[in-house]
Amino acid sequence: MTRTLRLVVAYDGTAYSGWQIQPSRPTVQGLLVAAARPLLGEDIRLTGASRTDAGVHALRQTVSIRTARAVPGGVVVRALNAALPRDVRVLGCDEANAGFDARRAAIGKRYGYLLNDAPIPAPFLLRYAWHVPGALDVASMRRGLAVLRGRHDFSAFRAAAGRDRPPTCVIRALHVVRRRDRIAVVVSADRFLHHMVRNIVGSAVEIGRGARSHTWLADVLASRDRRRAGPTAPAHGLTLIRVLY
Repeated sequence: MTRTLRLVVAYDGTAYSGWQIQPSRPTVQGLLVAAARPLLGEDIRLTGASRTDAGVHALRQTVSIRTARAVPGGVVVRALNAALPRDVRVLGCDEANAGFDARRAAIGKRYGYLLNDAPIPAPFLLRYAWHVPGALDVASMRRGLAVLRGRHDFSAFRAAAGRDRPPTCVIRALHVVRRRDRIAVVVSADRFLHHMVRNIVGSAVEIGRGARSHTWLADVLASRDRRRAGPTAPAHGLTLIRVLY
């Protein structure tokens, strides 16, 4: 009988070419498949809820694995962590309904993007935060981003590689939080377009620097034109916080 396991996985994406398996490149999915096959069988099917890009991190990525072997969840966690590199950790494993698919069952995702606007970059943040020297105006960033909440066509914040997908998404929550010289942009939505969060953050930074007015993003959103928005923020500042079910 086939079982479906649900894993929660955390990883530092610095060394990897994203989540999805790619020929001759290290990926998080590839590592998990290689670690799981000796324990759960060569014919396992492993699906991640979010196909994070190269350099993007995850605190709680959800993964579904279909297997015919009856292995307790605790054994799966210990065995996989023993086989995986230290920058990829399985945090938990339980049995899910037979038809559970981590990607298709998700009703939303939450991402966080970390900025560091100190004059000199903090060495321990270099892998996880975009250093933007000079104090950013967080209040203006909040006012500018407010227009993006709700259901919209986010074509202006979509990468060219993702134009085959419908452009409408629902942003349920969008927060900008400052703690000293660290600024977190946290976005929750039903779905995300390719590079959507990074393009939103790049545009927010333009407002925070004073290069654009806080009213600018309303026109960018209405234009549906990627050329009107700000630059794409670097991948290393982005973290998948959790998947919602």
